[in-house]
Amino acid sequence: MNAIPRYSLIIPCYNEAENVPRLRAELEPVVEWLMADGGVEVIFVDDGSTDGTGRLLREAFVGWPFVRLLAHPRNRGLGAALRTGFQAARGEIVITTDSDGTYPFEEIFRLLGHLGPEVDLVTASPYHPGGRIEGVPPWRQVFSFGASFLYRLILRTPVRTHTALFRAYRRRVLEAITVEADGYVAVAEIMAKALRAGLRVAEYPTTLRVRRFGRSKMKILRTVLAHLRLMARLILPGAMGRVPARIPSRHPEMLR
Repeated sequence: MNAIPRYSLIIPCYNEAENVPRLRAELEPVVEWLMADGGVEVIFVDDGSTDGTGRLLREAFVGWPFVRLLAHPRNRGLGAALRTGFQAARGEIVITTDSDGTYPFEEIFRLLGHLGPEVDLVTASPYHPGGRIEGVPPWRQVFSFGASFLYRLILRTPVRTHTALFRAYRRRVLEAITVEADGYVAVAEIMAKALRAGLRVAEYPTTLRVRRFGRSKMKILRTVLAHLRLMARLILPGAMGRVPARIPSRHPEMLR
């Protein structure tokens, strides 16, 4: 795999053995489309799984030369897995997504449809007026919506969803910011830093669904405290840069 692909698809995994059997079949049509549109590399980051996820991934993707499996010797968290994936990614457009079916892989087509020439980052947005939520427990909805609502107030931004992993980035976003958090809060950290750097963000209204296999690995109290610490940093004068006066909106898909 010498040619640099246009796309890098990063899929963090932690104890997802129940999910692996369906991944190849569900990824295949997406990969074929991305290969025809400039090429793709698929990067799985096994974040210290103890249930055989890494072995199952290697077995499932035998014969796919554009698939890479990176592994942490111990569980370090979603943010650390993203850093590993970002450092390895070579594509001009980097896509991050869950492995658990929260957002089906086929949604990648529509996600990329919002990455116009004037957009740097597109995020899935169930809290957009055109988005929906299906099957997610009420407590989880309150947690996710509440966090995004507070980030929206703190950052003075029209962005409605700050906690979705399902995103597409232009490479310049990853070159402009650094990911410091190791856990789930890293997703909100990336969004906050992108906005404060004046990067152009669009939202893709879509449906957030409950995971189809396995169970969530999120430690709720730890994640809540991490979000509160990040919010405190954002509120402090001069922390994490300056809020841009507004997000440019020259492209019709961009936020206003």
